[in-house]
Amino acid sequence: MKPLVLEDIVDREKYVGLRPSYRAAVIDYKRSRRLAVGEDITLLFEDRETLRFQVQEMIWVEGIALPDKIQNEIDTYNELMPADRELSATLFIEITEAAEIRPALDRLIGVDEHVSLIVGEEAEAIEITARFDPKQMQEDRISAVQYLKFALDEDAQRLFCDPKRPARVRISHPNYQREAAIPPAIRDSLIRSLRSEVEPLLPWHAYAPPS
Repeated sequence: MKPLVLEDIVDREKYVGLRPSYRAAVIDYKRSRRLAVGEDITLLFEDRETLRFQVQEMIWVEGIALPDKIQNEIDTYNELMPADRELSATLFIEITEAAEIRPALDRLIGVDEHVSLIVGEEAEAIEITARFDPKQMQEDRISAVQYLKFALDEDAQRLFCDPKRPARVRISHPNYQREAAIPPAIRDSLIRSLRSEVEPLLPWHAYAPPS
């Protein structure tokens, strides 16, 4: 998947008019890429469109206008961009009670070693262990938001792109053992990302400079 470049990003002045419809489109798109794994953890699978939205919103919220500052945001979010045969996701630990947040996070220390994607079944099953962003790792505490990637080899991608084969996410942490099958709508969206078949949510003609 191609990384974002400066030319992919709309300046704040143009974004004012595009933001309402674009934001609605991205929110709808994310529904097809969000997977609950048990009651407390959700994965949002990222791609070029979700990450471009993150850059646009950071520019909007922070009032960023200088090209070098915009490039810094692009560089940050490009680190989450899936490469070929990769799935990238943001993992959210969602605890609603304020008093429970820190104890819940403490119970999940080490979760980065216990998240995997399983494709296929029985003898053909392939388990891909998630690779978490090492910059977020600490021995004695974790953040409620984590970034991870699943690197698929050719066999794993072949199985994943066959909707007849099962695919699921497993969390096997001693304090949180859950599995979630990837439903058809999410699976279809992820397959299209792997095949680079996703249509831009912010079409080029909407912000291209006059010729």
